[in-house]
Amino acid sequence: MTHDVVYRADCPSRTILDQIADKWSMLVLAVLSEPRRFNEIKRRLEGITQRVLTQTLRRLERNGMITRRVLPGRPLGVEYSLTPLGRSLQGPFGELYNWTVENMDVIQSFQRAYDHRGEQST
Repeated sequence: MTHDVVYRADCPSRTILDQIADKWSMLVLAVLSEPRRFNEIKRRLEGITQRVLTQTLRRLERNGMITRRVLPGRPLGVEYSLTPLGRSLQGPFGELYNWTVENMDVIQSFQRAYDHRGEQST
């Protein structure tokens, strides 16, 4: 017997997926293969703004994916690292990344064909 999945609006999985599976969260989790400071994460993620990185790190920390540790000394520093829960996403996210790279050319070909059809219908 097969069941149709119902994606209920009030299901917590929707919120969690929204918070951990967006582009920046996935890339931050990949960059944190080892503990890193804020500016090192920012340098490795070309195009991310300081504001977006801060929001992403807070969201990941709130969801138990990363830990934040204040480093002693002057100036104070902050280091981020994966928790066991965050590390458990490396496999699935790595597979998704590999799939993306393996299929990038095909997908871009479909995008060009779609865009070309759209240009012809206007």
